[in-house]
Amino acid sequence: MGCCRTQYRTAIMEGMRITPADLIPDPLMLDLVFAPGAVQYALHVQQAGPLQVTGSADRLEECRGPHDVVDDIRLRGHIEGDFELLCARCLEPIRHHADQRFDLIFRPAGVDAEQGERSISEAETEIGYYEEGGLLLEDAVREQVLLSLPDRSLCRDSCQGLCPHCGANRNEAACACGEKSIDSRWSALQGFASSAKS
Repeated sequence: MGCCRTQYRTAIMEGMRITPADLIPDPLMLDLVFAPGAVQYALHVQQAGPLQVTGSADRLEECRGPHDVVDDIRLRGHIEGDFELLCARCLEPIRHHADQRFDLIFRPAGVDAEQGERSISEAETEIGYYEEGGLLLEDAVREQVLLSLPDRSLCRDSCQGLCPHCGANRNEAACACGEKSIDSRWSALQGFASSAKS
């Protein structure tokens, strides 16, 4: 046996919290599988199989004065899994493979609170915060999954989308509802355009 002890956790995860005390004396090594439904993402995002999460959590001591030490949690790792999104035009489901590495730092909530307004540095925008009960791993995973997904997904570049009048999927059949119908709000101008031509 060596002098160092490493902690490993493998499970179908639900509700895992990490506290600085969990990271003493050694980092916590993560090798986890999140089952579909264990993490809620966005309305249009569904997990389509197991999500593999590997990495480590470390405790960082941030010294701010002779008797002021802040316990940060550094979370480094990799997520990989399949998701189902909706096409932005026709709302048909699309498969997307998420494969994302991350390196995050979390501080105790409220530790950076100051009186009055102040500017936020670029480094501070990359720091998250955990509550007194610890860092909920699902929250960090959710954020990384959403960051890995495209802002706007299309089933294909040539997607025709939905008819704005009847809602039919124009990729599947030609719409027969008379797409050139005029918005009633513009009907008053119809006669004006005809008289201007004569």
